[in-house]
Amino acid sequence: MDTERTIVALAALAQPTRLETFRLLVEREPQGVPAGELARLMDVPQNTMSSHLSVLARAGLITGERQSRSIIYRAHLDTIREVALFLLKDCCGGRPDLCAPLVDDLVPCCTPQTTAGRSGPAAQSTEESAKEDA
Repeated sequence: MDTERTIVALAALAQPTRLETFRLLVEREPQGVPAGELARLMDVPQNTMSSHLSVLARAGLITGERQSRSIIYRAHLDTIREVALFLLKDCCGGRPDLCAPLVDDLVPCCTPQTTAGRSGPAAQSTEESAKEDA
């Protein structure tokens, strides 16, 4: 990732509807969301959503795949990972111990603290792993 691509990606996300659309697509990985459903969920006209999706796609943040008469959109997680790594590349002057809290916050779904309010097998296995590590 270079400076120009990072700026394009961040600029695409610097608009409320596009940011929330991207976050929704991340939430719905890996199945994706049809364009019409995205417009309905975001409560915006389909032509407006189409414009937002075009900006996100040009920035490499999402991909669209035609399935029959629909286009299913998915977050392109590699791009956002590259943006985050670009921003953190020189973090803390080469002292990874100082960056650890920041990096840990990038994966809140995997930390024991966030499983407290969850139920089900995923939360239980994470909690059991945390107990085993202790």
